[in-house]
Amino acid sequence: MKYLYLLYQLLIAAPIIIVYTIFTALTVTIGCTIGNGNFWGYYPGRWWSWLIIRILLLPVKVEGRENLEKNQSYIFVSNHQGAFDIFLIYGFLQRNFKWMMKRQIRNIPLVGLASQASHQIFVDKRGPSKIKKTYDQARKTLQGGMSLVVFPEGARTFTGHMGLFKRGAFMLADDIRLPVVPLTINGSFEVMPRTRDAKWAIWHPLKLTIHKPIAPPAGEEDYISKIMDESYKTIMQDLDPKYQGYEENPDQ
Repeated sequence: MKYLYLLYQLLIAAPIIIVYTIFTALTVTIGCTIGNGNFWGYYPGRWWSWLIIRILLLPVKVEGRENLEKNQSYIFVSNHQGAFDIFLIYGFLQRNFKWMMKRQIRNIPLVGLASQASHQIFVDKRGPSKIKKTYDQARKTLQGGMSLVVFPEGARTFTGHMGLFKRGAFMLADDIRLPVVPLTINGSFEVMPRTRDAKWAIWHPLKLTIHKPIAPPAGEEDYISKIMDESYKTIMQDLDPKYQGYEENPDQ
């Protein structure tokens, strides 16, 4: 079965994914240039992500959508197991949002161009002025009513376990007083961990758990640390037991 799945990816899935990736990147770039960036910056990417997971025959289970209010903006924070985290969240969260992503993604042909055209937020740590610009852009996006998805670890795991959370997303939540929604991803590490980048996917079910929003407590000074710790524990407790527990990530 393993080799049949590899053959299926090579002959059927991969050609479709490559063609549709090019089509999506061009659609996003052109659509956002013409207008209505909130639509073109989200829906083509959502359909692209949904197609990739479906064409690879990966089962998906989503829990907790009922925890979200229809017109509320959120800061979503998730563990970062592997490359398929992006497809799972983009394709199945069913929420219009912007990504906070590494600036190196700008260098990916077509994908970087589409990300820039759709005003995704690139994290640039090359000095205080660039860091400030990153957070100013994120603040403007959130104040405009959009939601934001962040991987607070800042890097994918090497082991399936969670590393440390960085404070940036939680500082934004404190600044704008927005609810933080923890997301737990299971299965992505088995499908394609970072040690297998650009190799064939391994068939494995995926699960996205949308936890209850953590609202900013009124008048509490140490909100940042509190919300970060609570988010971390919430995500951790829903991980597959074999991946529970902190392990140092040398890439952080």
